[in-house]
Amino acid sequence: MNLFKFLLLSSLALIPILLPAKNVDIIIYGGTPAGIAAAIQAAEQELSVLIVEPYSRIGGMLTNGLNHPDFRSFESITGFYYKLTQRSLDYYIQKYGEDSQQVEDTFRGTHVEPHVAQILVNDMIAEFPQIEVITRFELVKAQLNEAQKRIQSIKVQNNVGAAFELHADVFIDATYEGDLMAAAGVPYRVGREAHSEYGESLAPEVADDQVMGYNFRLTMTNVPENRAPTPRPADYNREDYLPVLGLLYENSIQSIYGLSASSIYKTMIPVLPNGKRDVNDVSRGLIRLSLPQFSKYWPEATHAERKELFQKHINHNIGMLYFLQNDPVIPEKFKKQANEWGLCKDEFTDNLHLPEQLYIREGRRMIGSHIFTQNDTLYDGNDARVVHKPDSIGIGDYSINSHGSGRKGGLFIGEHNGEFYSPIPAFEIPFGTILPKSVENLVVPVAASSSHIGMCALRYEPTWSSMGDAAGVAAALAVLHQLPVQDIEIKELQGILHASGAATTYVSDVLPGHPDFQAVQWWASLGGLMRLHPKPIGRIRGAQILGQHTEAFPGHAAGLDIAMTPELAQKWNQLLKDQGLKTAEGETRGDFIRAARAANL
Repeated sequence: MNLFKFLLLSSLALIPILLPAKNVDIIIYGGTPAGIAAAIQAAEQELSVLIVEPYSRIGGMLTNGLNHPDFRSFESITGFYYKLTQRSLDYYIQKYGEDSQQVEDTFRGTHVEPHVAQILVNDMIAEFPQIEVITRFELVKAQLNEAQKRIQSIKVQNNVGAAFELHADVFIDATYEGDLMAAAGVPYRVGREAHSEYGESLAPEVADDQVMGYNFRLTMTNVPENRAPTPRPADYNREDYLPVLGLLYENSIQSIYGLSASSIYKTMIPVLPNGKRDVNDVSRGLIRLSLPQFSKYWPEATHAERKELFQKHINHNIGMLYFLQNDPVIPEKFKKQANEWGLCKDEFTDNLHLPEQLYIREGRRMIGSHIFTQNDTLYDGNDARVVHKPDSIGIGDYSINSHGSGRKGGLFIGEHNGEFYSPIPAFEIPFGTILPKSVENLVVPVAASSSHIGMCALRYEPTWSSMGDAAGVAAALAVLHQLPVQDIEIKELQGILHASGAATTYVSDVLPGHPDFQAVQWWASLGGLMRLHPKPIGRIRGAQILGQHTEAFPGHAAGLDIAMTPELAQKWNQLLKDQGLKTAEGETRGDFIRAARAANL
């Protein structure tokens, strides 16, 4: 009897099946971009890695509709995410030609169709035979040792009752919700801290249980031959959507799709290749796709409870679209608009052209070794840069952004609260942000240690991927040196990251692939690029390119070709002396940095 038939018969008989145990160096629960980044970094160190994914495919939101990634400047994309964009660009060049519209629409490889993203991440994983992936297995429990300082094993199970007991030296929780972290007994928070707790200007006066709203990131097209019909939810009830009519008739809603607050479905720019758009919640809109009144229950919900919450979002996000496209009471003007766009026939073909994952903007947040807050994104006095983190393991570059964490009024008549969009400079992420205080063989790069406001700065796939790069290296070093993850030597970790093309400091003019990338990142990790430029006056970002995307942050260049002055040479040599390192000299900044690194390797 083959294994498939055995599993099928057993599921019909409701008999749990315990499959043979697995034992690897590192287990990653959650095949999000951060989880994939971590797996590749660990595999680069010749370690065996197992990714356990609760859904049917890996990639997290990258392969589930979030294909308009949140970053401001291209200079902030490094490590795994940079390599992914280069593969994306090459894919479209090879398939459509270098001068094609598809290549232009990839926006330097950052904007990619979901099914192409799936191909790319699968290919990246397949290049490492030491990485194994199992899908559709959900966490049941974590087994701790008596002192509860190490995870010994985890048990996972699929929907037909097949279960694995999985053993590893180190575990990485790369889920959006922090499920493994919670099962391991690591303390965490759900909800918002009060302003008084960390002195965050964006925090509310009183702490509460609010969590950022979730919605689907739909992939849609206005190309007629690729439009698929919107599926009617199983428990669809047209009366649920009748309140929309009033807003249509009074012209408060002026378009079904668009970018303004008078639209319902936000068609993001830049576009995706082949006439597609990433469709999102409309910021400060009258009708919202995000449902913060329900999201607060998701992080700690059981698997069954999450399915019910998932269905509420299907009903609202998809049921409303079905209503607008099909119901006879919809004014013809709006019905025509609604039907100009549709789901894509060539995306999510196994799931009615819908993503299988909800966009979880915020889940549990670990209370770890360093709690990342709004204060970690503030300027260092009058410097162009934020306060330097000597133990930085990655960088972030977006805004502190919440689509809302609460709702006043009903689904269609009311407004979100807790919504804000605050510009900040590029920032560094301390190692402690991904480390528990006590469990010594667990790293948490997504449900990381942060306040609610801090998570509003961290919660973007390029940033989480940067943290995933570091998590993979940290886990590998813990295995190789037989150390708790908290005892990893930060300089060794940073050196491996830099060698892999992952930045720990934002440098606008020395990017991955540059011959001096490692040297400049090493120098920046010592604080060598601080106080070279003053804090900008007025606009803190570079000039706008398109939509939310901008040129590099001003005042963040290394300026390798600039001649050294006696004052700067004295300052930089004093920095080296203060850290017990050998001094250096050079005619240009680049000469000095290269000489200093060579002298201190």
